[in-house]
Order: sequence, then structure tokens, then C-alpha cells
Amino acid sequence: MDWSSVSRIWEKWASNNVGTSGQPLKAALLINYDPTGPSRLVSTIAEQEGIKADPLEISQFISFVKRNKLQTESFFIGPNQYLVTSIHENSFCARCMNTSKKAGEGAIVMQTSAFLLVGLYEGSIGSASRAMVAVDQFSWQLGRRNF
Repeated sequence: MDWSSVSRIWEKWASNNVGTSGQPLKAALLINYDPTGPSRLVSTIAEQEGIKADPLEISQFISFVKRNKLQTESFFIGPNQYLVTSIHENSFCARCMNTSKKAGEGAIVMQTSAFLLVGLYEGSIGSASRAMVAVDQFSWQLGRRNF
């Protein structure tokens, strides 16, 4: 894998989509993830923006994804607990169950051939739509390069 290409794609995408001033995402994580690879390969945080993810929490999140019980379990990212609200072919969406934000918070998780991309956003339906577009754009850019 060409890590420098992934990093360049991430930097350009994150600068345009992750932040506090009108950006669709408040935070994003890119996690190495190959469900078909040997079990000894550990998923790691490849990139992150707007969040300082804890490796232990991320390993628990990866276990949640691997168990594939998206409709019956919840997951944590940072202090927030999320419940899956919709499942799609290569992605799922979740809403935060313990947010203090009036409009709420959510997460979009998209899987590519080598990564899990997690986009976190604040707000409701409109914000979720903008966040989905942002996450999908990054996934599409990785897919063009077969990452």
C-alpha cells in the first residue's frame, strides 16, 4: 500500500471536511481494517482529525464491527455511546445516545477494501446528509486508488 498517497488524500479531504466552522464533520478517523486478513493483524489508527482516539477504545470498536451485531449492540467512540440507526452495503449510520448537544450527534462508518472511515458530526437530518456526502467522497477517492 502506498501510505504517502493515502496520507495526501486524507490531508486534502480532512482540511475541506473536518472542523468546527461550517464543515460537515466535527471529527474523523481512518482505521486500518482488513476483515479478510490474518487475525494476527491488528487494526490501527492510520489518521485522525478533530479527535484524539484511544487505541483501546478503537480495538473495542473494531470488535463491535467484527461481531456484526450492528442492530443489537451499541459502540463507543470517546465518551459517546452510539446506536446504529441504518445499515447499508458498505456503511452504517448511528446516533449518539448520551449527547449533551441539543440537536444531537451522529456517526457514519464506511468500509473500504483496507480501511474503516468514521465520520462524526453534530446535528440532525441535514447534518447527517452532509456528513454522509463527505465520508462517501473520501471513500470514493480511496476506491479510485484501490485502497
